[in-house]
Amino acid sequence: MTDTQTSPDTTAEKDAPPAVELPWADVSVEHHKMLRLAPLQTDRHTGGRPLRFVEFGYAERNSKEHSLMRMAIKLPAQRVRKEQNQLDVWVNHTTKRVHFGPDSGLQIEPLNRGIGRFMAAQGINWAKKRWPTYTIDGMDLNNKDALNEDTRLRRDHFLRVHGFDVVYADAQHLKGSVKEVQVGDLLGDWNSEKLQIVEILEAAQMLQQAEQNLAEQEVKLKKQEEKVSKFKREDAGLRFTITCLVAFAVFQAGLLIWIATHR
Repeated sequence: MTDTQTSPDTTAEKDAPPAVELPWADVSVEHHKMLRLAPLQTDRHTGGRPLRFVEFGYAERNSKEHSLMRMAIKLPAQRVRKEQNQLDVWVNHTTKRVHFGPDSGLQIEPLNRGIGRFMAAQGINWAKKRWPTYTIDGMDLNNKDALNEDTRLRRDHFLRVHGFDVVYADAQHLKGSVKEVQVGDLLGDWNSEKLQIVEILEAAQMLQQAEQNLAEQEVKLKKQEEKVSKFKREDAGLRFTITCLVAFAVFQAGLLIWIATHR
């Protein structure tokens, strides 16, 4: 489970074990929450980070052999690839082991907004409450992430802040892996300064406040428009007066010239 922006190629050199067919392949998220992505300073790698609202959805399934928590992030007016913004937490009760999916890793859009840590925290807390003695599977890390030092450091920080132990088999930090760890040893928190859950009443209050602010702005705008209209009327009156004075002055000047030349 990594939060990266790289391609999802696998780097496991040893033969993979036979694939086990898991249930609930067609499960879609059923419960929804609104998330507020706080406005942050522009990042030199990921660009602008304005205020945004996104939808967090999840679903749970349980049987005697397996349990699943499936999570997804939906962005309003923006489509993402199928493998993006998806995270599964699979539990095998027979072997008492837990692993995160998809195997391609956690791919988040938009990056650097706290979404990856939030999703991982939800999955970790869900598993910790129920099966703290189960074991999280170790895994090899994608060595393409290590080709860019900033990407590698971001990935390693993401894993370590949740309690995973990242180790490297070489001095160049290319062949990385995550060790096995008990579910109860993981940390299920996220950066609440970047991302906050917005409850229904909070969302309603925000909409009510926004509507009230809009109404106040409309009143202020109307008053400003009335002032502008008043100034325009006064300006038109002054222009007419000035025109009359100029015409009278020209007439007076012409009259004086005529009197002076006809004496």
